[in-house]
Amino acid sequence: MSAEATNPATPGPVAPTAAAAVTAPAVPRADRRKSRPRIDLRRLGRAALLGPAVRGKLPDAIGHVVEAHRAHHPDADLDPLRRAYVLAESSHRGQMRKSGEPYITHPLAVTLILAELGAETTTLTASLLHDTVEDTDVTLDQVREQFGEEVRYLVDGVTKLEKVDYGAAAEPETFRKMLVATGSDVRVMSIKLADRLHNMRTLGVMRPEKQARIAKVTRDVLIPLAERLGVQALKTELEDLVFAILHPEEYEHTRELIAENAARQGDPLAEVADEMRGVLREAGIQAEVLIRPRHFVSVHRVARKRGQLRGSDFGRLLVLVHEDADCYGVLGELHTCMTPVVSEFKDFIAVPKFNLYQSLHTAVARPDGQVVEVLIRTHQMHKVAEAGVVALGNPYAPASDAAVPDAPADGERADPTRPGWLSRLLDWQQAAPDPDTFWSTLREDLAQDREITVFRPDGGTLGLPEGATCVDAAYAQYGEDAHACIGARVNGRLATLSTVLKDGDTVQLLMGQDPASEPSREWLEHAHTPAARIAIQRWLATHPGGGTGTEEGTASRPAPADGTAPARPADSAPAESPARESTARPRSADVLADRPGAAVRLAGCCTPVPPDEITGFAVRGGVVTVHRVECATVAHMKSRGRAEVGVRWGDTTEIRVTLVAESFGRPHLLADLTEAISSTGVDIVSATVEPPSQQRVRHTYTLQLPDAARLPTLMRAMRDVPGVYDVARAQHQAPGS
Repeated sequence: MSAEATNPATPGPVAPTAAAAVTAPAVPRADRRKSRPRIDLRRLGRAALLGPAVRGKLPDAIGHVVEAHRAHHPDADLDPLRRAYVLAESSHRGQMRKSGEPYITHPLAVTLILAELGAETTTLTASLLHDTVEDTDVTLDQVREQFGEEVRYLVDGVTKLEKVDYGAAAEPETFRKMLVATGSDVRVMSIKLADRLHNMRTLGVMRPEKQARIAKVTRDVLIPLAERLGVQALKTELEDLVFAILHPEEYEHTRELIAENAARQGDPLAEVADEMRGVLREAGIQAEVLIRPRHFVSVHRVARKRGQLRGSDFGRLLVLVHEDADCYGVLGELHTCMTPVVSEFKDFIAVPKFNLYQSLHTAVARPDGQVVEVLIRTHQMHKVAEAGVVALGNPYAPASDAAVPDAPADGERADPTRPGWLSRLLDWQQAAPDPDTFWSTLREDLAQDREITVFRPDGGTLGLPEGATCVDAAYAQYGEDAHACIGARVNGRLATLSTVLKDGDTVQLLMGQDPASEPSREWLEHAHTPAARIAIQRWLATHPGGGTGTEEGTASRPAPADGTAPARPADSAPAESPARESTARPRSADVLADRPGAAVRLAGCCTPVPPDEITGFAVRGGVVTVHRVECATVAHMKSRGRAEVGVRWGDTTEIRVTLVAESFGRPHLLADLTEAISSTGVDIVSATVEPPSQQRVRHTYTLQLPDAARLPTLMRAMRDVPGVYDVARAQHQAPGS
């Protein structure tokens, strides 16, 4: 059996490299890449035991590892690999795998997988030794003495993961340790993933029920982790191996589809690739156009989505260039000279995915209607797309020739390659109250394989799973201090905390001043991230009967159907008695209507003032109500078939407007606001202050201004009052909206 040989649990052979996964049958014969010959594990085992081990000379058994390593790192120092192999072989001598091969073949195969991905020498050295401390008499002190602190750190990290097949009861705590180890150094997880891949390749020697259990754990946790670390080469092969074990009939059907397509005459992907090469050659763009066959699971998904598969569905085209700018040059040429499918365009270069992935995605249509998907990226982007964090080398290598510093006593180091999702995962796993909660939350979090990026007003960013809300953003930014969150602005507008965020949104979180603030129970319904849910649940568990506040912090009241101002609740206190209510209606002479003799009234729902663009509607008694054109009531009236009446501003001087101020509760706030309004020369016609709720206070003012030009100055003066975070024109929802 070879290191990449036939998996007895699967219907057929696996491709010889981790990068190629198990997609060999899908590669058109004319475009198959040359690959290294298969490695015979039994012969490799004999070489490992009997091969030359002369001091200073590389043993024959690691020749294939060295060849793959030099392809990525031609100047690498190979002496650590030689010494690591000698130690591993002597330590594991006499141990056998369940498949019958000498045990040394396993660390050799794992190291080869990582070498093919481009891992640096330190990772490969630790990979050769990753089982020695756990399964032999070698100690971590010996590893440090012979190979240094960095290798010791990685071997210790992998050793702490233990084995993941102890049984279902042990899995939660095992994977908690795995995440902690990964957070300390992402290379630990790289070695673990390669270790699992080789074990999955040779899983056929185990009982079917054990195969199924290991495959399910791999599917639920390790594959999503591989996706999030960007190691697509490992992720796709693991997916296919799991697919073959858990769904053998569907796997066999997919295999037959791929084989039938490979045997057909003519390949639409090859034809489009040739046309694309000609287009780019004429444009003077140096590019390599390759066919990327889909792996088994990908073909299966496409078949379920589209039904009958056509030739272009079995792969995609990959265009590799040297510079970022060339990616967009290629895109422009393809969209100019071929028929683009614009809806398929995605730019992951300007906004990379959460797992470091960068590429341009587009699609072109053939005359026969077949659509060919195209990926455009640089060679470096392609390397990272395949190998993820493995391709980034040693994240702790010093900038100078100084020695690598020892790890801090607490075992934690700042990892410049650690994705934001992993940092968040490490934060909430510490807060999880028990292993079962951790396990269920982890699986749910990993199932959310798409991430969005939202921007903070200070220019920072937050990475959140797709479907996240303002509640999630609050806990992602402030941790448990988010209990004091009382609202949010999304893209400059006040928004509810339940608002679902979209990629690219700007989010400003409004925080209260009271350290004793409490979250609302309703927030749990809108929390999608583990950090938010666990923090809220912990607070509620320690404060029985708490969390009774509303989602927004203030209870909202719908506006009456006639668009007038909402009624004041019985327990609210007006700041100033609206004694001048009879004069609160603007003069009709301020607006001219295209209906002679009709009385004109400015609508209270949007309180239009010059120079707002306005429109009118006739209501009972021949009165024309005037609204701002963007008022929600206008759309409602139009939907009911109400005819508009032309209106325009007359010679307006004084105007009346209703403003709503949102603020934090504090002493003397009303007095300060009143003083700010008066300082601008504006008269207060009436004011209403709603009862405070969760430190948030809402003030509604009807104001008389000498002229419309003074309105911006007035609103700025009100916003400058300490504690006031928003001032806006009154705008009520349209009835029935």
